[in-house]
Amino acid sequence: MRLERLNYNKIKVFLTTDDLSERGLTKEDLWYNAPKVQQLFQDMMHEASVELGFEVDGKVSVEVFSLQAQGMVVIVTKSDEIEEEEEEFQDDFISMEVILDENEHILYEFSTLDDLILLAEKMISCHVTGGRLFSFENTFYLKFEEHELGKLDRETFYAILAEYGNPSTRTIYRIIEYGKELISEKAIGQLHFYFVEKKASH
Repeated sequence: MRLERLNYNKIKVFLTTDDLSERGLTKEDLWYNAPKVQQLFQDMMHEASVELGFEVDGKVSVEVFSLQAQGMVVIVTKSDEIEEEEEEFQDDFISMEVILDENEHILYEFSTLDDLILLAEKMISCHVTGGRLFSFENTFYLKFEEHELGKLDRETFYAILAEYGNPSTRTIYRIIEYGKELISEKAIGQLHFYFVEKKASH
């Protein structure tokens, strides 16, 4: 379980498939408000309190994003407004507004160009050249389709991406609409050509 504070009232929790299986959960279980899911949420909030000082004492919004073959991302947002009718519940009751989103594409975010160059070097050695590259709000985004995995299996492909970037919880539609497309095809191949091959030839 990896936690990251996004701002004063919002955190991101990344759960791997191992995190889920350790708790006897599958990704499908998270779509239902089962006791195990409630327990998982309590565990997350406890860790968020210890690691980030993120205290939940009222209503929260919970967004769950499913990442293909890799796990889940949970965004927890505290609401400043605690509705009066909730006062009849116990003090430790947490109201969850769950928004579900199944991401069908592979989308990762990278904070620096250096991370992308290192990724390109690694991917080229595995015969991966595809991808589309975008920039949005000072962050780079790489989008892949299933057929662009080269000779890699899914698990290895995701593991390499995770070395240099993070799974993105933004939708590709928002990035396309408001961001800028830097490389429309074969992004890995082009990054490697311009920043590795050309540099080596000088």
